[in-house]
Amino acid sequence: MQRRAIISGMAAAIMVPKAVWADTQFKVLVIGMPSKYHYEYVPVARESLERMAKLHAFEMVWSHNAYGLDQDLKPYAAIMLLNTPTEDLSADHRAKFEAYVRAGGHVMVVHRAAIALPADSWPWYEKLVGRTVGVHPMLQTGVVTVVDKSFPATFGLPPRWIWSDEFYTTTNPHNVKITPVLNVDETSYDPTKIWPGQVVKGMGKDHPIAWYHSYEGSRVFVTTLGHNVEMYRDPQYLSHLLGGLYWTATGLGRG
Repeated sequence: MQRRAIISGMAAAIMVPKAVWADTQFKVLVIGMPSKYHYEYVPVARESLERMAKLHAFEMVWSHNAYGLDQDLKPYAAIMLLNTPTEDLSADHRAKFEAYVRAGGHVMVVHRAAIALPADSWPWYEKLVGRTVGVHPMLQTGVVTVVDKSFPATFGLPPRWIWSDEFYTTTNPHNVKITPVLNVDETSYDPTKIWPGQVVKGMGKDHPIAWYHSYEGSRVFVTTLGHNVEMYRDPQYLSHLLGGLYWTATGLGRG
């Protein structure tokens, strides 16, 4: 009887669901709001990020609109603004987002979310991003170069990475100090190629397209990569996102 009880106990222990004994490491809110030029990515990005969360044992909550900011944001280690058109955030939602940052929350900004329209309409946010995005050249294939190989968002990338994207041009009107993670080599594409009636100039040798910095005590990671839907199926790009999110949420991983 005693042996049978031991065996039964062992079997019960084996059948205990993993969720009972394995807590998630951190919780992330993703605001993935569709816009005129960025909407097809939503279901693909959501599926990929949900798979990533399961694989790496963190909790992800997805919101397709700004109402995700109406909840209690304290449990979230980080908020990811994924192609979010920030001009669609109401004054109330902007205030709640600012309060989250000032209370010690951390932020990851992806592609379209780096743009504040109209320019200088939300200077606090431009300072959080660290750069102001202007007009940009058409999507082209170019060579992305790793600037900071000690940062987790670069760990899955080669030193020179062939990538096709909208390589945003930026300015620094607020004199914010950032640490570049990735640059783009402007000799590998045409930085002046743009739509009729518009003009864009290259930035030269120093053209950051991903970076990090601290803002009001918040960790901020920005990647301007991520324009089209297929990118959210690409293993290297997803590795780039994971590394940025891991650092943003935890502050860990830098070599």
